[in-house]
Amino acid sequence: MLDGKWSLVFFGFTYCPEFCPTTLAEMAAIQQRLGDKAQDVQFVFVSIDPERARPQVMKDFLPSDGSPKGTIGLTGSPEQVAQAARAYRAFYEKVGEGEGYTMNHSLTVYLMGPDGKCRSALSYDLGPDKATKIVEQTMARG
Repeated sequence: MLDGKWSLVFFGFTYCPEFCPTTLAEMAAIQQRLGDKAQDVQFVFVSIDPERARPQVMKDFLPSDGSPKGTIGLTGSPEQVAQAARAYRAFYEKVGEGEGYTMNHSLTVYLMGPDGKCRSALSYDLGPDKATKIVEQTMARG
């Protein structure tokens, strides 16, 4: 699915109170700053919480004003999510029990090339201006 287009991939969860909405808002700001170049980038949110990330929850969560337009939401079985996270070296773990549990997870956004290979990793604290510059420079190098 990621082959053929640049992709910004983020692992998070829909019940996240702070970091996921903030990261998605930053990805939306990158999308805006890229202008016409954003047409060449797909934005992907992978839920690390398949227990709660039902299709309707993902549909309600991703089109929010704070998410990039057209964000692709992915999840799967616990085994599929674990396999995807291992492939990206993304950390996550369930914390707590019952309905109020949370998820600890890495905050990296992965910039994947059209060939499906990781070209850069954007850290949480970069801010949209620096992150956009990294995306643009990486895309220019091909």
